[in-house]
Amino acid sequence: MAFELPELPYPMDALEPVISRKTLEFHYGKHHQAYVNNTNSLSKGTKFENADLETIIREADGGLYNNGAQAWNHTFYFLAFGPDGAKEPVGALADAIKRDFGSLENFKNEFGKKAATLFGSGWAWLVKDDTGKLQIIQESNAGNPLRKGLTPIMTCDVWEHAYYLDYQNRRPDYVSSFWNLLNWEVISERY
Repeated sequence: MAFELPELPYPMDALEPVISRKTLEFHYGKHHQAYVNNTNSLSKGTKFENADLETIIREADGGLYNNGAQAWNHTFYFLAFGPDGAKEPVGALADAIKRDFGSLENFKNEFGKKAATLFGSGWAWLVKDDTGKLQIIQESNAGNPLRKGLTPIMTCDVWEHAYYLDYQNRRPDYVSSFWNLLNWEVISERY
């Protein structure tokens, strides 16, 4: 199965000033594209040649896992943005956040701490377990919660290429601005 870089549902400058066009050109246009290309190349001639990304994430190892997970993670990340979308969780997700974190503000504080304090490169994730309970987890490098049987709801990319052109080494500033980009309608549908 040949994977393709998905089209963004917004123009390249739609996330400014939080994420600049230049950052998107590099992050989406070069890094994300490279993960897609590498996944296609590494899966050829293997048992994963016709597999979907979820299967690669759950079963592959090494370079194929890393690139397949990064292709999936980045798509999931970029498609959660929308400058004109809902600015707060809706429906069942809003209720679950209140139930499991006490309030949206508490959730944002906890999630922000996890994203800002992840050592090195990786991802902060909002996930649900098989009972519907929400958790915030950190994953290093290409880590993806599907591998642990968890359902991803939202993620924040904290690899330096996600923010360095706009924020340099100020990851906490990027994380606090990240909330302004989210389209909570899309994220709420994932719950």
